[in-house]
Amino acid sequence: MAENSLEEKYRSAAGVVCRQGMFPFPVNDPTLAILKHVIQDDEDELDLICAFGKKVSQTLEELTVSSGFSPDKADQLASSLARKGLVFNQPNSAGVMIYRLLPLMNVGLMEYKFMTELTGDEQERELAHLFQALLNGVRDQVQANYDTLVPALKSAPPVDRTVPSRVTDDGKPIRIIPVDRKVAIPDEFVFPSQSVDEIIDKFDEIAVGHCFCRQRQKVLGKPCATNAPTRNCFTFGKSARHTVAQGFAEMVSKEEARRIMREAEEAGLVHKAFHPGSNVSRPETSICNCCKDCCDTLNLWREGAFPLINSTYYLSVIDPDLCSGCGICVERCPTDAIRLNDEGTTAERDEKSCFGCGVCARFCPEGAISLQEGLRRVMVLPPRLRSDP
Repeated sequence: MAENSLEEKYRSAAGVVCRQGMFPFPVNDPTLAILKHVIQDDEDELDLICAFGKKVSQTLEELTVSSGFSPDKADQLASSLARKGLVFNQPNSAGVMIYRLLPLMNVGLMEYKFMTELTGDEQERELAHLFQALLNGVRDQVQANYDTLVPALKSAPPVDRTVPSRVTDDGKPIRIIPVDRKVAIPDEFVFPSQSVDEIIDKFDEIAVGHCFCRQRQKVLGKPCATNAPTRNCFTFGKSARHTVAQGFAEMVSKEEARRIMREAEEAGLVHKAFHPGSNVSRPETSICNCCKDCCDTLNLWREGAFPLINSTYYLSVIDPDLCSGCGICVERCPTDAIRLNDEGTTAERDEKSCFGCGVCARFCPEGAISLQEGLRRVMVLPPRLRSDP
């Protein structure tokens, strides 16, 4: 039997990579071009990727069998793919090294490729444009098949969890309205940390890299409109060890982490925490600090590609007696959940679109906005930008 051609190997490997993650991607010209850009015609790496076809996470012994490579060769190839952002290789709780193939994005190749400090070279620009072509194609497919995809979009698990701001811009605590304790909550439910300080306190290993969204947008010629800081993409524990080992981030102390988080809050950024398998009862793996104009999650929603699906424990509450109708909260809200009433005198909040980030409360000059406790799943469908033919 003739060996597969290089092009066939790329297509097979792309098929395996594109199936990873919460949202599968099509094997098409952009995904093939992205893989070619990263792999640079290393046929052994393509073969190793294909070895993950039936099982996404493997021990070295399993990977040796599935790939046909020697243990040393399999580990060498997996290590190379890890540096390229396609493999996560860290020991499990029993100390056994596990190799896991990563998706194209969320969280995978795209995030890791744009998490390091960029050089501005042509390779970075080419990759940024390839990912944008991929996302534009996804948007077009979603819009063309909107009604068919709505049930699947509605049933998807939360991508991340919002951790709110806790103080106003002048340093005063944001008022918290306690949850009704009579509401039934499963006994086995473990409430996740409700502040970035609580999260930082849990981990001895904390790494910080650059915001991949703001960096990729800048490469595309769209720098952040608010000039938000970029060095505030956090990973914790095992994820921190991985990002540091591959050169995507660097370890920082708890004190430095708190300083960077305060800087992010002062810039009006939103803390978005990620959990393994979207299970908020498990410890956080990372925190993004998102701005309204650069965040891929927010942009892909506004552009009609993906829904906003978020877990949160808070809901903003506006006191109409205190609200002056200044519109600052309308401008700041990352999900466009707040608007002024018809008279333009009072802000009004849409509960279904609010993911409780507290940015509105932080910057309200009248102190008219509080945060009400209560675990919620927020799901906002992408806008329908096309009418039926």
